[in-house]
Amino acid sequence: MTDKNKRKRPLVADRRYAGKAKPKPKANAQAKPAARKAAPARRKATRAKRPRRGGVVGFFAGLARWFWRLIWTITWRVSLVAFLVLALAVGYIYTTIPPLEALLDGRARGSVTMLDREGDVFAWRGDQFGGVVTAESVSKHLKNAVIATEDRRFYRHFGVSPRGIASAVRINLSEGRGPLSGHGGSTITQQTAKLLCLGEPYDASSGMTEKEYEADCRRSSLSRKAKEALFAVAMELKYSKNDILSIYLNRAYMGGGAFGAEAAAQRFFGKPSAALSASEGAMLAGLLTAPTTLSPTNNLDRSQSRAATVIRLMEGQGYLTAAEADEAIANPAQLSEAAEAEAGGYFADWVMSSGPEFFTRNTTEDVIIKTTLDQRIQRAAEDGLKWIFENKVRDSSEAQAAIVVMSSDGAVRALVGGRKTKVAGAFNRATQAMRQTGSAFKPFIYAAALDLGYSPDDLIVDEPYCLNIPGSGEWCPKNYTNNFKGPVSLTDALKDSLNIPAVKVSESVGRETVSTVATQFGIKSDLAAGPALALGASEGTLLEMTGAYAGILNGGSSVTPYGLVDLRLLGETEPLMGTGGGINERVIQEDAARQLVYMMEKVISEGTGQRAQFGGRQLAGKTGTTSANKDAWFVGFSADYVAGVWMGYDDNTPLTGVTGGGLPAEIWRETMSRVHEGMPLTELPMLAPAPPSNFTQVQPEPQPQPQQPQQPQGGGNRGGGAENVIDRVLRDIFGGGSSGSGSAAPAPGFLDR
Repeated sequence: MTDKNKRKRPLVADRRYAGKAKPKPKANAQAKPAARKAAPARRKATRAKRPRRGGVVGFFAGLARWFWRLIWTITWRVSLVAFLVLALAVGYIYTTIPPLEALLDGRARGSVTMLDREGDVFAWRGDQFGGVVTAESVSKHLKNAVIATEDRRFYRHFGVSPRGIASAVRINLSEGRGPLSGHGGSTITQQTAKLLCLGEPYDASSGMTEKEYEADCRRSSLSRKAKEALFAVAMELKYSKNDILSIYLNRAYMGGGAFGAEAAAQRFFGKPSAALSASEGAMLAGLLTAPTTLSPTNNLDRSQSRAATVIRLMEGQGYLTAAEADEAIANPAQLSEAAEAEAGGYFADWVMSSGPEFFTRNTTEDVIIKTTLDQRIQRAAEDGLKWIFENKVRDSSEAQAAIVVMSSDGAVRALVGGRKTKVAGAFNRATQAMRQTGSAFKPFIYAAALDLGYSPDDLIVDEPYCLNIPGSGEWCPKNYTNNFKGPVSLTDALKDSLNIPAVKVSESVGRETVSTVATQFGIKSDLAAGPALALGASEGTLLEMTGAYAGILNGGSSVTPYGLVDLRLLGETEPLMGTGGGINERVIQEDAARQLVYMMEKVISEGTGQRAQFGGRQLAGKTGTTSANKDAWFVGFSADYVAGVWMGYDDNTPLTGVTGGGLPAEIWRETMSRVHEGMPLTELPMLAPAPPSNFTQVQPEPQPQPQQPQQPQGGGNRGGGAENVIDRVLRDIFGGGSSGSGSAAPAPGFLDR
């Protein structure tokens, strides 16, 4: 190669003056640009339309293209119309949705919260709503647990989750159900729309009950799902995500009568929703799937197991670390003391039934009721009953029992209506069961006698005794043992629960007097009209009997048993009503009441109630066992509390080997010994009679004539010979005989002790 053919390097001046004209290229170099210009022409030629195929293939290809264009045209136009229709529907729903504040409390009924004597919550009734919470105010653990469990894409979707729905349909079909049966794939927004019944409030004129209406709101169908989706989208446009979550947390039912997170937190854990731990938040979130079935008050173990699953979901979605999740599972949520008591059980049911209906059973307001309940004493009664049935009664026995403990003014401190103490709405044997009282009625016979001037030391002959009942023939009462003791004092007659002396005293003072005294002490049921009145042939409730004995302890004044102290509306300081019970008018003189306490003390210290003794305390009471052993009673008191125990079968099956001085006395002892733990020994208010110079026998006429007796003034010792007080009283009242009333004959051979 020559130097002429070598490419010359450009000079510096050439680079500096690049804009100046350059020398023309040589002829042999001009062919290349021409070739470059020809290239675009070739590319343009390649873009030319290919000729369409002719013949049959071309025809069908053209037909397919035309058909596709037609489908596309119809599809996008129909889609546009459908979108516009849906947009209009969503827009209309948007305008009908009320403000946020109007949607937070969706209950149709009010709630009742009950406080014990110390002011602590122990029971709830009605639809409980603890107050408005927001997604920001509740515990972060509760908020995260709800999202992890119910809708993990909550903050990323527009109200409806196509992926969630598709997944739910796939699971339902794989499990052999219909596509909409079982898993619904609903978002939290859709669930909230369902809780709001799609904005349709309950209408009483619809012909459905409120319960039926709510069930209808929750049914699943294609049309219902479509409306639900539209409502959910409208809610997403109307409210923020946290607003929607707030509505959900306030309206969702979480079991145990609790609506909303705050009510559930208070109901189950006794704390505000803002203070919930991870395990507690997980338990509440777990309830949303099946609030009644998974409620911790129904089955705590099952609820804790569900909570553990929720905790693992929270860990998997990053809301908890592995260490935090392990700690929460190792320390599961526990119920509060009030929740463990199953919402107050029998006592709360009784208070609800005894209060005004418009503020209890059918209240539309949130009500606070302060009660007389002492939770310590309630536990003592429940534990005492449980101990006896676990240790003294065969496992197969279906016998029932009830307990009432009250103060001497009628304030009920504990009430157990059956062996299953953790119940609500069950049959209450303490307040609803009318049972024959048996010898537990006898103290009212002697109360009438003592008030008329009899002395505990007066003698009466225990011997065969018969009465001729007009229209019924002869009736001859018998003692439980079929033995006779001859002359006995009134104290011994009561102590040993002798039937014949009780009948004689009743006939002596007059059945009307005995009935009046018993009625004034609080036994409201119809009392037997015949002489069997003295043997407890009449019926009464355990609550009535315990209240009547309270009148004996307090010095002879009747009481009305009560559990309600005051009632007020939530947020109000002034009560709307106060107690409807307490001490009423005097029935017998105080000295007579104290003498009766003395006689009843002998029942426990020396007589049929000795199994009730405990702790060296002075105790008084009376046993009772009715005909054929169908009912067994023990009612008695210390200086501090009165307690009554009943035992029997709901179907009146006779008890086997049980009398009032047996298992009922032992239940009474186990209850009262627990009640008095740590309490100082206090003497009973009793009055022992002064030793008389001689005794006067009570001699009633065997065939009484009806006449209303007159009560003399005074009482006490009855010594003094033929002209003593009782002889004058008998002459004044009976004209030399004894009085009685009624002619109804008792069942032959009525035995009692």
